[in-house]
Amino acid sequence: MPSENLTRDEARERARLLAVDGYDIALDLRSALRPEEDTFRSLTTVRFRCSEPGAATFVDLLAPSVESVTLNGRPLDPRTVFDGSRIALDGLAEANVLVVDANCAYGRAGEGMHRFTDPEDGEVYLYTQHEPAAARRVFAAFEQPDLKAPFTFSVTAPANWTVLSNEREAESGPGPGLGLGLGPMTASDGETREFAPTRPISTYLTAVVAGPYHVVRAPYTRELPDGTVLEIPLAALCRASLARHFDADDILTVTKQGFDFFHDHFDYPYPFGKYDQVFVPEHNAGAMENPGCVTLREEFVFRSKVTEAAYEGRANVILHEMAHMWFGDLVTMKWWDDLWLKESFADFMGTFAQVGATRFTDAWVTFANHRKAWAYRADQLPSTHPITADICDLQDAKLNFDGITYAKGAAVLKQLVAYVGQDAFLAGARRYFTAHAYGNAGLADLLSALEEASGRDLTEWSRAWLRTAGVNSLTPRVSCDGENRVTELAILQEAAGPRPELRPHRMAVGLYRRAAGGALERYARSEIDVTGARTVVAELAGAERPELVIVNDDDLTYCKTRFDPDSLATLLNHLGDVADPLARTSAWSALWNMTRDGLLPARDYIELVLRFAGRESGSAVLQSLYLNAATALRHYAAPEWREEGGRALAEAALRELRAAEPGSGRQLLWARLFAASASAPADLRLLRSFLAGTAEIEGLKVDQELRWAFLKPLAAGGAADESDIAAELARDDTASGRRHQAHCLAARPSAAAKARAWAAVVESDTLPNALVAATISGFTQSGQRQLLAPYTDRYFAMLERIWATRPIKTGIDIVRGLFPALQDHQDTLDATDTWLAAHATAAPALRRLVLEARDDLARALRAQSCDRTTADRKATTEPPPWPVADTPTGARS
Repeated sequence: MPSENLTRDEARERARLLAVDGYDIALDLRSALRPEEDTFRSLTTVRFRCSEPGAATFVDLLAPSVESVTLNGRPLDPRTVFDGSRIALDGLAEANVLVVDANCAYGRAGEGMHRFTDPEDGEVYLYTQHEPAAARRVFAAFEQPDLKAPFTFSVTAPANWTVLSNEREAESGPGPGLGLGLGPMTASDGETREFAPTRPISTYLTAVVAGPYHVVRAPYTRELPDGTVLEIPLAALCRASLARHFDADDILTVTKQGFDFFHDHFDYPYPFGKYDQVFVPEHNAGAMENPGCVTLREEFVFRSKVTEAAYEGRANVILHEMAHMWFGDLVTMKWWDDLWLKESFADFMGTFAQVGATRFTDAWVTFANHRKAWAYRADQLPSTHPITADICDLQDAKLNFDGITYAKGAAVLKQLVAYVGQDAFLAGARRYFTAHAYGNAGLADLLSALEEASGRDLTEWSRAWLRTAGVNSLTPRVSCDGENRVTELAILQEAAGPRPELRPHRMAVGLYRRAAGGALERYARSEIDVTGARTVVAELAGAERPELVIVNDDDLTYCKTRFDPDSLATLLNHLGDVADPLARTSAWSALWNMTRDGLLPARDYIELVLRFAGRESGSAVLQSLYLNAATALRHYAAPEWREEGGRALAEAALRELRAAEPGSGRQLLWARLFAASASAPADLRLLRSFLAGTAEIEGLKVDQELRWAFLKPLAAGGAADESDIAAELARDDTASGRRHQAHCLAARPSAAAKARAWAAVVESDTLPNALVAATISGFTQSGQRQLLAPYTDRYFAMLERIWATRPIKTGIDIVRGLFPALQDHQDTLDATDTWLAAHATAAPALRRLVLEARDDLARALRAQSCDRTTADRKATTEPPPWPVADTPTGARS
């Protein structure tokens, strides 16, 4: 019997053979209240048809045990047909009924039926997370996206619990449930809730949520073009112990704004009845788009004061998941190759809706600075892939929830909107929904709808943008005459690395100069189609000589941009004077890419952040810039300069903190940035004084989350011991507090602390997913490289065991998080190459993760060389030859 790693070929064959008419699923979750019970009873009845009577197939199930299997009234011996991941079915009829009675396992890794016990009040909470293929951990299923079906859930749970599924509750009352040997069931110990059948959806979109959740309800109504009124019952839920922090009004306001926006632009009514949003503990991702029952990570319930960037990020996730109701849930990809059909669209639509419907009107600035940086990094890894990817199996699918599928895909869709026009793009989307509602579709189906709506042939566009990998670099070449007029402005396009693809770009070029007050303002703009290696911008000939040329002005396309020498010199001295926020963030993005590519010394980028980041008004952009600076210091700066650079970042953050308006969100952000960069003894003493209350800054409230932010660098710096951490946990013995505690304990600068952290993550599998991530983040402290050196060999020794024995998301976190990236020298690169050479037959997904980490390390070494070489050149007063592109570029004449 094949393994649990379903392949695309197997899925295609099963889809050719079967059509599923519906599932009835009964779950008894009363055992969740008994800590010693690891399983719950799951009874699945699935009705399906077979196009070839007499054929054989299999149904997916990951469960500790199966009580019985019945196919068309014929008992099958579980010991014979069930191998732990699949149930073999033979002798199929034209119409079939399969009944599987199983004991399924509660999980702690954020897959299947996740069980969480609240440390504050002891209450138990359950929720499901099924993407890409974990529904089979909860019920027997044909686990692939193109075998859609209606689902009818019945859930037996404690009577005082809230129980939700994708559809509205049909009826409820005391009932026998499935029974778990707990004795007769009464109204006081349990209740069976029946839910209405769903519309046809994929298995990974099914959902069950159960527990004593706090619920806030609100109505949403909208009059449709035909005069009928659409009513959507809304609900927002969180754990009871978080209710005092729950700002449901803001969440529901954004939700209503989103529904208004999508109804205006999609002209297709919300297709799934109710709309619950449940903020759940220990979620593996940002959120999950289960139709009618969206789950979101509960970190979006803010326990303490947060910056506007946090509210912006939450709104983006809310709208991203809502967009999925159409892109992904109503119309679903056939297989994971077309994962972009849902994730790229939701990523684009989330920002599109933010700008068009909410108070976050600068969301495209955040997208350009933050989301696209994720895409650029992913697209330069050896594992880069086309947006329409080649997904051979489920392990491949899990790894492709990446920066290409999300952020690059969204950026390419923004390019497509510029290419065909917004009206045509939305008209194509409406055709797509109507043609494939409640079904499955592929790339050809979407392109057909867009071509019909726009009248444009998208064959070449889709080939260049969706079927090829890599990112292009665009560099301006400017020639001017003696009267300081542009005689020619050309855009040079270069393909990255070994990938020769040059793409068509619909983009804008902006010319900037300083106004009387010193601001750099755009005085000329041309929107053009860039094709091939060289494109002349004829419209800008004759313009006055610019001080700054921004390629991809307004951020319409997806590319890395470079600068001509004069523009680079202007930015190095006047970046903060660029008046337009989107133009300024485009410049920041280009300079960050140059730093990562080893074309701009890391210390020069950090110097730019020190000089100009404080002028940024948007907290999301400011936060991203400081994160980039910290990454540059950690990985790209020459090691001998790190201490000096770290002091400079901390000093600048402290200056800004003291200068910020008392009580403002900006003050809070600078407090967090100061804590994140503090390592000098004086800085640590100040943080301790803040915690003790012996030092204060006017307006700065050191609330619980900020206390943990201050304690983390103290623990990493050896200025807080285990008793200090225990005392802080006593103040905040919550789920969040325990995550922070795990980080702090692992961050301590001692061999014993590192050994305990390593053992907790690698040698044991008892930690839940959230504590695994927190422990890894504490373990890998930048200032503890020597302390972490002994773990390089141990890392490579444990890889295959971890990959074989842990849930895939936990395995990914461990393989990525514990890679010895801080051992940034040639020996580590050699050790990585040795492992790769000796494990050529290791799981492809595991090899991909190690190859990606190797590439990041090699990039870091190249960037460090650039930083050191430039510093040496400056020390000898040799004028720096500012690099401007990967290929030679012309100077201005």
